[in-house]
Amino acid sequence: MILSYNEICELIDQGVIKNATYDMVNPASCDVTLARDILIEEHHYCYCFKPIIDYIISLFKREQLNTIEQQLPYTMEPNEFILASIQQELNLPDDISACFMLKSSPARQGLEQLTACWADAGYNGCMTLELKNMTRYHNLALNEGDPIGQLVFHRHAMVPEDKSYRVRGRYNGDKSVSGIKK
Repeated sequence: MILSYNEICELIDQGVIKNATYDMVNPASCDVTLARDILIEEHHYCYCFKPIIDYIISLFKREQLNTIEQQLPYTMEPNEFILASIQQELNLPDDISACFMLKSSPARQGLEQLTACWADAGYNGCMTLELKNMTRYHNLALNEGDPIGQLVFHRHAMVPEDKSYRVRGRYNGDKSVSGIKK
């Protein structure tokens, strides 16, 4: 079941959603804003004849994308990929999960949130977003506090305590943008 306005306001009151106010609550979602810190891909300008295979990231070995820390404001170039996070902190109980959805205005400007946008029951922290500028010719300016998206909350049957993200989650407790954890 998707939670609606009154239930989301209760989550704010209970501390399940921190750094959110009632005016951020929509009929069936809660707006979220960009946090200050981001990770951008590190540029490697190599003029050597090193085999290209050395620059390929293996998805199966959980290799870290080479990134450098940056702070907003930041201007994304066309086709650029960054990691960012939201200012709102979640402390989900074991019967509620959340899904991040990009707001329509940034999407209509060419910003895209890639598909890793789910917070399982028991998640605690600030979600990391995978953002990409999909435009061909235009830079996109990102600022701390920009309304970036909304969270949709799902109530479901209670997850067993030993199966909760609180116990098993690799990214649990992250309070800022996070790259891959092994």
